[in-house]
Amino acid sequence: MPADQIPQPVIERTRDSRHGDFACNVAMVLAKLAKRRPRELAESLTAALPDSQVVKKVEIAGPGFINFHLSSNAYHGLVATIIERGHQFGRSDMGAGKRVQVEFVSANPTGPLHVGHGRGAAYGAVVADLLQAVGFEVHREYYVNDAGRQMDILAASVWLRYLELCDEELQFPANGYRGDYVWDIAAALHREHGEAYKCSTREVFDDIVPDEPQGGDKEAHVDALIARSRQLLGGNRYRYLFELALNTILDDIREDLELFGVHYEEWFSELSLSEAGSVNQTIERLRETGYLYESEGAHWFRSTRFGDEKDRVVVRDNGQTTYFASDIAYHLDKLSRGFDRVIDVWGADHHGYIPRVKAALEALGEDPSRLDVLLVQFANLYQGGEKMQMSTRSGSFVTLRQLRKEVGRDAARFFYVMRKCEQHLDFDLDLAKSQSSDNPVYYVQYAHARVCSVMRQASEKGVSVAISEGTDNLDRLIEPHELALLSRLSEYPEVVEAAALQEEPHQLTHYLRQLANDFHTYYNAHQFLAEDQSLRDGRVKLILAVQQVLRNGLNLLGVSAPENM
Repeated sequence: MPADQIPQPVIERTRDSRHGDFACNVAMVLAKLAKRRPRELAESLTAALPDSQVVKKVEIAGPGFINFHLSSNAYHGLVATIIERGHQFGRSDMGAGKRVQVEFVSANPTGPLHVGHGRGAAYGAVVADLLQAVGFEVHREYYVNDAGRQMDILAASVWLRYLELCDEELQFPANGYRGDYVWDIAAALHREHGEAYKCSTREVFDDIVPDEPQGGDKEAHVDALIARSRQLLGGNRYRYLFELALNTILDDIREDLELFGVHYEEWFSELSLSEAGSVNQTIERLRETGYLYESEGAHWFRSTRFGDEKDRVVVRDNGQTTYFASDIAYHLDKLSRGFDRVIDVWGADHHGYIPRVKAALEALGEDPSRLDVLLVQFANLYQGGEKMQMSTRSGSFVTLRQLRKEVGRDAARFFYVMRKCEQHLDFDLDLAKSQSSDNPVYYVQYAHARVCSVMRQASEKGVSVAISEGTDNLDRLIEPHELALLSRLSEYPEVVEAAALQEEPHQLTHYLRQLANDFHTYYNAHQFLAEDQSLRDGRVKLILAVQQVLRNGLNLLGVSAPENM
């Protein structure tokens, strides 16, 4: 049998300590190849195992599982390693420097970031940090949608609010952006330029197709207003208005993300793709493949050939390229930059968009498996037991900035990644602000702060806590709570690796809560600053190791590790 077809055995931690610490299925997966019964093969394998100081007992269970029971000193070397490696403990070079691009948030710069964007920000940032922690070279990127119709709607909305500030009375379009931030940008334009951008209401709305409240089409109405604003303002003034709105909101987004602890290597402009001719070049490449056709004046990509539910427009009947065309060009640009893997973090409402992007890449001769799309569900806010209602277009939503100020960055970052990204998240504001064991982030941080408190108490009492080197005195750690903590600490590198490779930050939050629980239980049951110096030394080493792992894990989540609480 070829080597790559030989079944690979697995060693796993047992769920029940009565079955040992680790279980291996080697006898079961290789029994057929060895032409022996699994249990019989397991007996031969265990008989051939050498003696080990860290393995207390080996036994065979069920049809042929081999269970390993570790001795009490099995994890002593781990404590010394944690203390020695410090903030590097749990990190590895498993990724071998492979280049990964993670693109996340990428919200249209048509308004402030809201709580839904916050979940994508926290999730994308932690996934990127986890991948970097296990040895990948990570490039974090924000795709700025600074071209297209939504930005024109924003510019028109700002201009109409500006006209109202110039004492013009008008009916604001149903499909315009209505948030207070639109008034703020309009006010800045008015302060800076007075009435230099003023036109009369009659000039703006004369012969414009009616809006939805008047029985018309809101889409056609706002498009007509965009065209009218371009005509009345002229190219230069319209471009200034457009860029004022874009840059004001983009600066606000940058600041929000910085304050939320989210950083990028690059902010990539969609407009730059068009200016460089990349979008048109991509469309021509599709045409050359034979997967592009014309119908009703528009140009369509045959995405159904690759499993999509219907073909997709890349050039509208008015000659304008679509968002989809820009997205194809953007993903081609990503792959051309030499990333081994490209990860997109999108909102769950983009689920149907995945097959069409992958279809386009495949049609253009690229490997679609290099693109991995992670979908993040929206976060529902609750306060006082009641769900808060939100609408982005109307402007009635909770911004990420408001959430951060309400509950703090730490709680927001931790809560956002406590569940799988594809699961709905109910964010309880009252719980996030509470200082109780029910609040998971407070519970974990309090464990870290408690270790710091023990060390302060030692200093105040004049008790020496200068630890010995290596594994000295760790043999004094024989209590069940101590053995449980030692075992839990040993899991940390595995959790970091699994959370990174499976793109599941919630595995790390779950682990930190378990570690904190083990520590709090230990704290309540035993005296760390024991009179017996060797016992005190062993226990102080153990809690310092716990402190370091808590700090390392919180750091990967973008959450602080306070020394006082």
